[in-house]
Amino acid sequence: MTASPPAPSPARAPHGYAFDNDSPHSAAHHASLEGALDPLTLGHLRDGAVGPGMVCLEIGAGAGSVAHGLLRMVAPGGTVTATDVKPGRIAAAPGLTVLAHDVVTDPLPESAYDVVVARLVLQHLPRRQDVLRRLVRALRPGGLLQVDEFDAAHEPCLLAPTPQDAALYERFTTAKATLMRAGGGDPTWGRRAPAALREAGLTALRIRPHILLRAAGTPALGLQLHHLAHLAPRLRDSGFTPAELDRLDALMRDPGFAAATGVLYSVQGRRPLRTPAAGDAPEAPRDTTPDTTPSPEAT
Repeated sequence: MTASPPAPSPARAPHGYAFDNDSPHSAAHHASLEGALDPLTLGHLRDGAVGPGMVCLEIGAGAGSVAHGLLRMVAPGGTVTATDVKPGRIAAAPGLTVLAHDVVTDPLPESAYDVVVARLVLQHLPRRQDVLRRLVRALRPGGLLQVDEFDAAHEPCLLAPTPQDAALYERFTTAKATLMRAGGGDPTWGRRAPAALREAGLTALRIRPHILLRAAGTPALGLQLHHLAHLAPRLRDSGFTPAELDRLDALMRDPGFAAATGVLYSVQGRRPLRTPAAGDAPEAPRDTTPDTTPSPEAT
């Protein structure tokens, strides 16, 4: 059964996003995202029994790599709707509907999807819990929601040529988090995602944390380099000198540099098949132990 797609909206400015699809760095940024996170995001969706014939929605789809991966999973017979405030980088494909849609303000059909995916979206939205409740209502009973979000409270420098370089890098990660908060985001929201999904009414929670390595040749380092390039004007406004920004770029490209990402929490939950009765105990999370499978960049 095909879902009615969400109502499209005219393009508008994102709600406090650190990045958008009009950035000159966005193509390389999305390529790094795909390399760093798609194996985790898509692998967890497979583990969640996403399969042929399912009707799926991805919000904040970026360049569409997850949407295209979902489309392969649900073939034959399944469909994917990929939405973004600025969806122009998402390639067309049979079975894929691409829409300009603002999840904060534009309507979503209710009880329409077997699977809803939101990766690195909700932490940027001041009204994230309201949006999360709407995503739950968009699920059919028994449907799966997967939210992948970072907790960037601690992104340590592991190796640097000098202690001064390590201090400069950690000053950068602190400034990046401060800029995100100034836009209404919460760089630590990943740690709160499991409780937020439970509060929104989902059950059968599955929680899998991952830490990725930022070192030469890794997509996670590529992400950080794109963050630096995109945020450079605002970093200068917050006190970084051009020489410091140049040093940060050179430092991250140094083969003797290594750092860790914050924790990426991949959290799944299901819309109950029935409305819980008053006094029902909440269902316990199904899997809250760390996933010890090495991340792609740890191999």
